[in-house]
Amino acid sequence: MLRRNRKKRFAVITLVYWFLLCYLIAALTWWFIELWQQNRDMYVFKKDLIRRDDPLYTLMLRTITEERDRNNAQYLGEGLMFLVLTIIGAIFVYRAARRQIRLNTQQQNFMMAVTHELKTPIAVTKLNLETLSRHKLDEEKQKKIISNTLHETNRLNDLCDNILLSSQLDAGGFKLNKETVDLGLLLTDAVRNFRQRYPNRSILCSTTQGIQFDGDSFLLGLALNNLLENALKYSPHDTSIEVALEQHQTEWLICVKDRGPGIPEIEKKKIFERFYRLGSEQTRQTKGTGLGLYLTRKIMKDHGGDVMVTDNQPSGAVFILKLPKSL
Repeated sequence: MLRRNRKKRFAVITLVYWFLLCYLIAALTWWFIELWQQNRDMYVFKKDLIRRDDPLYTLMLRTITEERDRNNAQYLGEGLMFLVLTIIGAIFVYRAARRQIRLNTQQQNFMMAVTHELKTPIAVTKLNLETLSRHKLDEEKQKKIISNTLHETNRLNDLCDNILLSSQLDAGGFKLNKETVDLGLLLTDAVRNFRQRYPNRSILCSTTQGIQFDGDSFLLGLALNNLLENALKYSPHDTSIEVALEQHQTEWLICVKDRGPGIPEIEKKKIFERFYRLGSEQTRQTKGTGLGLYLTRKIMKDHGGDVMVTDNQPSGAVFILKLPKSL
């Protein structure tokens, strides 16, 4: 209901905005026609005042003709300049307003999502701890509850890392701590961690140890974790996630393939925007805040690389982290 009212209010504001713009252009056109007509009438009036038998008739006629042409050129030039500036300014304001409204909507969605994301692991952890403290459970059940609690704690920690890092990167308060990173080992550790967190999911890993890269191991690991988290989140539980480290002529590629619903072509650029989430209801119902892919792209850019997404066959998506072999 609130979303529908917001759209209706925005539609009314847009209608009023374009009405005022059209009124301004119409008024400008009307004043231009009036000035043009007035200049022509003045020319006719001054011409009628000149006697044809006057020795200076030709000179005076040329003078008022030049004055008329000069005024017409001035009116035309100033009118066109004002019209162009008005249209450019209107387009700029309209686009800026739409961008701000879209950002506000995304921020509101983010606040609702992050509130849910924070409450869920806290509630689960609290319930698990209360269960352990109030009941005497056998060792197998205790291990299962503790494992579930650790899983929710890891989720909470990852969420906090994403939020804090996003603020620091945007404010310029985070500096890269570059060191020699073994990309193969980084990938292996990330996959091992996710296999422990999701023991019932299949994650296939293909990599080579000893591939060195000069970068921030924490940020690179976070970018990779975001892609693995998304792949597991949007893929059916009976499908496998494939992760591979590949070598190209000028760059290293880390590919994360899933068998999920895939990403529509029109969404492939938008998903890397801050707070943006896919528009389909199927994906909006999943957990997430819209920060993961934004941070991933930011991290890759800071390392001189990039991230891209392509279609997997027969279904799903392939996210690719690109890192240059030498900066």
